[in-house]
Amino acid sequence: MSEMEKQEDMKDPISNTNTEETVDEMEDTAEDTVETAAEEAIDEASENEADEQDDKEAAKADKKAKKKAKAEKKDAMKEKVDELEDRVKRQMAEFENFRKRTDKEKAMMFETGAKSVIEKILPVVDNFERGLATIPEEENGKPFAEGMAMIYKQLMTELEKMDVKPIEALGQEFNPDFHNAVMQVESDEYESGVVAQELLKGYTYRDTVVRHSMVAVVQ
Repeated sequence: MSEMEKQEDMKDPISNTNTEETVDEMEDTAEDTVETAAEEAIDEASENEADEQDDKEAAKADKKAKKKAKAEKKDAMKEKVDELEDRVKRQMAEFENFRKRTDKEKAMMFETGAKSVIEKILPVVDNFERGLATIPEEENGKPFAEGMAMIYKQLMTELEKMDVKPIEALGQEFNPDFHNAVMQVESDEYESGVVAQELLKGYTYRDTVVRHSMVAVVQ
């Protein structure tokens, strides 16, 4: 055996020992690496879990905020709708009051106009009655008298259709709401306070006096 080979053989035990130590070191390093990797994996998993929890909390908070915003928006819309409904109801009430007031004013204007027209027609009725009263008895039944009577009857019929009615006076107890006493008379036929003569016939229009009856009352 050569000298070199001897030297190599002498180095083998040391070389083997170094190799074993290196393997042990590598195993320790591997174990440390595995432990470190495991710890890092656990930490990462923990961080991921924490992040996931944070994301869930954030999503929950965002959902809650959206729900609250939606509820507030809904409340604001409901308040606006209630306000508009109240405004519409007020306007409708005001319009209804205006319509009633206008109808009442129109009715009053019509009544006033109708009464004014009736007041102007009544003297014509008076003249018809005076004219008929002056027709001699022997003229009754003749064309002229019959024509006058027919016109008078037609006029009174139309007035009655308009709800114009004569006021009862003769033989009635004096009533200042319907009668206007212009004189007092003595009478054996009627008691005191009773209308003995009707000097001018009075009329009502829809239960409202258009013209009082001018009467003479027993004293």
